[in-house]
Amino acid sequence: MVHLESEKSLKSSTVGPWGGPGGNPWDDGTYDGVRVITLRYSPTGCIDSMQVIYDKHNKPFSAPKHGGTGGPDTAQIVLRFPEEILTKVTGYYSALPGYVDTPVIRSLTFWTNMGAYGPYGPEQGTNFSVSLEDEKIVGFIGRSGGYLDAIGFHLARAKKI
Repeated sequence: MVHLESEKSLKSSTVGPWGGPGGNPWDDGTYDGVRVITLRYSPTGCIDSMQVIYDKHNKPFSAPKHGGTGGPDTAQIVLRFPEEILTKVTGYYSALPGYVDTPVIRSLTFWTNMGAYGPYGPEQGTNFSVSLEDEKIVGFIGRSGGYLDAIGFHLARAKKI
């Protein structure tokens, strides 16, 4: 089982973002953990948008949606919080031929201490990976406009008991 250390000892760091320079920057901030991730995406295109519901002091907190309104497919990843935590994210980014000239997030796969979700979108372009041993993802950062242009992560130490 994995739990957060006490709030006084909690220190976070940020990695990324990966992707392109398009869209506007955003930062969801840091929370106690991730409860739900909702993606809109195209199996042959890219990640159009993402929205995260975090845990904030044992209550759900819904962050704004980042990205556009397109994407024919929707994925809702419901984590079994607090037992299930995000420990790894892999993905791909590249320009979307015929649509945008700058890189966007093409694919995302989310890994937890209990399994994997994805991939969502085509695994094409430049790959990236964030793999954590004693940390977990507690927030997201990035850039977005009509698509999810870039993504990065806030990390915090996870304490094994």
